[in-house]
Amino acid sequence: MSARSKARKRALDVLYEADVRADDPLATLREKTARADPPVSEYSVELVEGVVAHAERIDDLLTTYAVDWSLERMPAVDRNILRLGAYELLWEDDVPDAVALAEAVTLARQLSTDESPSFVNGLLGRLLEVKPSLVL
Repeated sequence: MSARSKARKRALDVLYEADVRADDPLATLREKTARADPPVSEYSVELVEGVVAHAERIDDLLTTYAVDWSLERMPAVDRNILRLGAYELLWEDDVPDAVALAEAVTLARQLSTDESPSFVNGLLGRLLEVKPSLVL
């Protein structure tokens, strides 16, 4: 597993934990960084901070393009994989779109339901299609 893949997984752990606890992701990140067991990489920090900085827009886009699914109805792990993937897809210019999509699908395959990889792929694929027309 590459260093960036590990960083994505760690960022997802932070986002997921904060979500299920209804806690501030940045507070959870500070706690994990201070404990450093396991260590939190710079890229994990960048990802969590980026998702938080763009949270309202990310959730709005996911809500707009998720057919027949509200954010609240999505499994928490899927919701946070989508947030992470949307952030990388739309705001991380040094991450190729195909990589952002593939990494999100891999996380869904490893950590969620059998249907989750296709759901994540479909929703992020839709965001990729409309990306040129989005005002970010």
